[in-house]
Amino acid sequence: MSKTRIAIVGAGLAATPHALALSELNDEVDVVGVVGRSPERIERFASTYGFPVGKSIDAVLNDSSVDGVLVLTPPHTHLELVEQAAAARKHVMLEKPLDISIARAERAVQACREAGVQLGVVFQNRFRPAVQRLAALAKSGALGPLAYAGVELRWWRPQSYYDEPGRGTYARDGGGVLMTQAIHSLDILMWLAGDVSSVVAATATTTLHSMEAEDFASAALTFESGAAGQVLATTAAFPGFPERIELVGANATAVLDGGHLRVFFQDGRVEEFSDPSSSGFGAKPMDFAHTAHRDLLRDFFAAIREDRAPLITGDDALRVQRLIERITASKGHQQ
Repeated sequence: MSKTRIAIVGAGLAATPHALALSELNDEVDVVGVVGRSPERIERFASTYGFPVGKSIDAVLNDSSVDGVLVLTPPHTHLELVEQAAAARKHVMLEKPLDISIARAERAVQACREAGVQLGVVFQNRFRPAVQRLAALAKSGALGPLAYAGVELRWWRPQSYYDEPGRGTYARDGGGVLMTQAIHSLDILMWLAGDVSSVVAATATTTLHSMEAEDFASAALTFESGAAGQVLATTAAFPGFPERIELVGANATAVLDGGHLRVFFQDGRVEEFSDPSSSGFGAKPMDFAHTAHRDLLRDFFAAIREDRAPLITGDDALRVQRLIERITASKGHQQ
């Protein structure tokens, strides 16, 4: 099997789990270079993980031997980088969210579609073992038709987190807790429960944080299937707690707390499944293992080789961002 050749664009906070994952996939992939706007940061990151430093983004994209790029830059930079990569016929794995607005996100997806290149998005939590088990139960029909599906994300971020330039702003991040933290759980919710037909919601910035965007959101949902739903998301719940996803079906109720899955069947059976996964729900945002990133990237590289869509596509990410936009726009009115 020939190795997939990729370049890494950006070396910020999100880059570490990707670097650790790529180190375990060196039989499948060659990192041909790391590029970015801060030479010092790029040099430090590349030397830490044994990657070469690339000359520039243009040099990477003009290299015909490069198959794809891993874009790990802040959200407001995504569209232009994706458009450049697509124009150069490079496949793209993009950190979430797609970009800071629906209009820009749609353009990123369209650019890759028109160029005929794959666009994958970093929703790595789909690859956590307990999530995979929950998905298998939901998609096999074992839970029965869903009556309710909900997410509760009670996380904590200290003020120092939002004191970093751009954090929690619309101009750089596109929003607060929904776009940066809860987006992962909302992706799983829609993956398993389907599209949403109506939203009534409220968002706020609590007194615990000084920031531009929301650190609290609550929404009542109705899914197109007719199931009821709920979202609660905050980064103001000290000291932070594992996120909870609950699916109530005609045959069973499934409750996923972090990496611990419990399934209560109406016939009396109880199934439990645990994995050691964490998600950085407390003061340390990167306090989680890189194994889900590894499996996400492995799927993406296989998609390139096999000329198929990755498990998580740009269209999947668009669905989630559209839901987030409806939640933030609702202000207590149905959307």
